[in-house]
Amino acid sequence: MQRQDEPEVNLEGLIDRLRSFFGRFKLGGGGGTLLYILLAILLVASLAWAATGFYTVQPGQVAVLRLFGRFNSEQGPGLNWFPPTPVGTRAIVNVDEIRRLELGFRGNTPVPVESLMITGDENIVDVQLLVQFDVKDPVDFLFRVVDPDGITMRDVAETALRQVVGSRAIDDVLTDKKEDVQIETQRLIQSLLDVYQAGINIREVKLQAVNPPDQVRDSFDDVVRAKEDKETVINLADAYEEKVLPTARGEAAKLVEAAEATRSERINLATGQAERFKAILAEYSKAPDITRQRLYLDAMEEILPNVTKFIVDPGTNVVVVTEGAGSNVVPLPLERGEGQ
Repeated sequence: MQRQDEPEVNLEGLIDRLRSFFGRFKLGGGGGTLLYILLAILLVASLAWAATGFYTVQPGQVAVLRLFGRFNSEQGPGLNWFPPTPVGTRAIVNVDEIRRLELGFRGNTPVPVESLMITGDENIVDVQLLVQFDVKDPVDFLFRVVDPDGITMRDVAETALRQVVGSRAIDDVLTDKKEDVQIETQRLIQSLLDVYQAGINIREVKLQAVNPPDQVRDSFDDVVRAKEDKETVINLADAYEEKVLPTARGEAAKLVEAAEATRSERINLATGQAERFKAILAEYSKAPDITRQRLYLDAMEEILPNVTKFIVDPGTNVVVVTEGAGSNVVPLPLERGEGQ
């Protein structure tokens, strides 16, 4: 669309000027034909130039457009047209691509100048880092910093990693605090890139290899193994605790319930005996002689069936032995008066 403040192009006037310009040259009778040939060539060249302005943006990409060197707009996926060079320029940025940065190594080759650093307790450690990132702002990515996914990204990542490692003890980096180191490093890298307006989003920071220097590696490996053994023993102890404690708690609960049952039984028995005694006492107060005789008979009735009794008949000299529920007759040659 042509802006209103721009003058309209008068094609006929332009042709007349060209005709008058070439008319100055004495081309003879074929001057008009040559003019039309030149115009046709100019028209074809213009169409070919305009055709180069068509371009395609794939899904996950953004086209950043510049008009006469100044940023103009962003264009999404699809077939688009923009004035080609030298009027306009375009740069297509893949915003969905996951880019990688290897710090301290390249493939399988270590880079000691990047990986060797000093920890907070003044030890030397060899740290390799992998950074994954993508483009969140194509305009900033293209125009704010130089080589944002190259030297700038590498310098920022190395600065952040050295700062984090330099604030921690070597054991934190080598053993159980690696996750904290990764999180802190990612946060610091993103903060620095946002200050630079690099247009980059850090997706993940991963420590690849963290080792002590070769001269003391064996000693550090022993320390790591000792800590791992310690964690193993602690886990076994926790497992044993979880196994034994429920059983012990169950036995304790069982003993408490049994004690409560015995307590209730004893209390109920004592209460019953006391109530029975009170009832007998009340009756005894009314008729002491009768109650005493009744108690005696009840006691004998309860005791005698369970003891051995010797009953002697004076007339027959026969001893009847009674034991429990049975009885035996034992004749004895006793004369009357013997034993008297």
